[in-house]
Amino acid sequence: MRAATGGAVARSLIEVPEPRETAAVELPDGAEIVVRRHGRRDGPRLLMSHGNGFAADMYYPMWGRLAEDFDIVLFDLRNHGWNAVGDINKHNLPQFAADIDFVTAEVGRCFGEKRSLGVFHSVSALAVCVSHSRGKHYAGLFLLDPPFCRPGKTYAEFDEATEKVAVATHRRQFRFRSFEESLPLHRLFLHRCAIPGAADLMARTILREADDGDGVVLRCPREYEALIVEYATPFAVLVDFGALSCPVKVLGADPTLPYSFLPTFNLAAMTSCDYDFVPEASHMLFVEQPEFCAARIREFAGECGLLDS
Repeated sequence: MRAATGGAVARSLIEVPEPRETAAVELPDGAEIVVRRHGRRDGPRLLMSHGNGFAADMYYPMWGRLAEDFDIVLFDLRNHGWNAVGDINKHNLPQFAADIDFVTAEVGRCFGEKRSLGVFHSVSALAVCVSHSRGKHYAGLFLLDPPFCRPGKTYAEFDEATEKVAVATHRRQFRFRSFEESLPLHRLFLHRCAIPGAADLMARTILREADDGDGVVLRCPREYEALIVEYATPFAVLVDFGALSCPVKVLGADPTLPYSFLPTFNLAAMTSCDYDFVPEASHMLFVEQPEFCAARIREFAGECGLLDS
């Protein structure tokens, strides 16, 4: 991390390193997902993806703390991050789930087979839990603030929230004159404990230069992002931890905080998963408490037998 000089206001910049290796995985429908490899080649593998509208590079403050010990393989969901924008009709949760299964298998072919810990946030966590594989590719699943809920009052609350978030997403600003112009908006998504440079990192990983040269635009178009939110509710109650074929650790945001995305529910009553939450952290816990999150990932990896005791 370094402080920028020049300009009226200095910016704290978090520099995401270049990957050691990349590979383009062609999905069965012809779309491509770019996988990137960081960290220690001979270490235990962490396979990681991100939340709706985000990008895996945005999680660097968390996964960067694990790079000395782990073989870290990142990928963005289709139509996000490093990937090209394709057909909106294939932008849905079942497709994300199928993509994750396919990419996980291809990573073994690209970079060598080894036992892996899946680390997924938000919508990617939901997708991997409802996929056909049911976690069989992983030594364990570490899920960051997944959008799960239970039937009843929480379901009604979640459904109402998704409608509001979807409307707001359809209306969100999608083009800015520069990355710097977008920072005030991105800061609105972050809790007060976000690390210095988090808003800038968010801007530089979810925005790209516009094709027409007029400023910067969202990498994942807002109508694509809104589509996932609109249909999240039916999937949010389908997760059955007992049906998953590997250990599961859930680390949630503080359920007492106001939410910027979807509500976080206390899942402590679910006895089939190991649940905890991070006090004073929001849905963006990976840039608010990255050291804490990384420590919990390392601890869970040890419990799954991926690290020497």
